[in-house]
Amino acid sequence: MQAQEPIELTKGIPGKPCPIAQTLDLIGTKWTFLIIRDLLIEGTLRFSQLQKSMKGISPKTLSLRLKELEDNGLLERKVYAEVPPRVEYSLTEKGKRLEGVFIELKRFGLDLKADH
Repeated sequence: MQAQEPIELTKGIPGKPCPIAQTLDLIGTKWTFLIIRDLLIEGTLRFSQLQKSMKGISPKTLSLRLKELEDNGLLERKVYAEVPPRVEYSLTEKGKRLEGVFIELKRFGLDLKADH
């Protein structure tokens, strides 16, 4: 893995997109976040497996979120030429880079529970 330059939190420049806001726009919805979490944990999942793990998500919403992730280069969709067709979803290298963010959010959540 290549060493990354340190990044400092700054307010940004009015009129220019904020990188934090852009990231949250992409992964900040409940369902998108849970899809990424499940793929980080499991590696590769089929549509039905993703739907089962997220109580309450409609097939339409799941399809839309998967398409958004694919369009943004975070997820890859592999279709197998079988009958019935089998489709599997997994994170790209770009998507896997979110693991550190998810771990830190979990760490923060565990600290919140410990503080009560």
